[in-house]
Amino acid sequence: FFFKQQNQFATMSGKAKASQVSKALKKGISKKGTRIHTKVHFYKPKTLSLARKPEYARKSTPKKSTLDKHSIIKYPLTTESSMKLIEDSNTLVFIVDIKANKRQIKAAVKELYNIECEKVNTLITPRGLKKSYVRLSKDFDALDVANRVGVI
Repeated sequence: FFFKQQNQFATMSGKAKASQVSKALKKGISKKGTRIHTKVHFYKPKTLSLARKPEYARKSTPKKSTLDKHSIIKYPLTTESSMKLIEDSNTLVFIVDIKANKRQIKAAVKELYNIECEKVNTLITPRGLKKSYVRLSKDFDALDVANRVGVI
């Protein structure tokens, strides 16, 4: 349609051409036709998705983390095998919260007892308790810490 009009303009004078173009622009050029689908599947078009603006909070207060340093470490273990570990391999043994991970245990021990740990090993006992073996760094002696904590 537009190309036909362009061919008509080539033979007209300047004023007539200008009026013809203005008439065409006022009326508008429609290129509406049938869409050719090249794919078998139809994909729903992406529409405007607005951010949520809730009228009120669904929870009155945000959920607070229940694992703090005092709830992570339940108690130190005072069995014969744990005493042997204290003396031989500079390691303290604690029963800890089942949901606590090694990083949290390490941080809790550091905060509670002011000691640096080299590494933390954990296991879950058949009774369902989590046992953690806290290896102290060379600067700290497990016997001194155990005395201070009250294990020995």
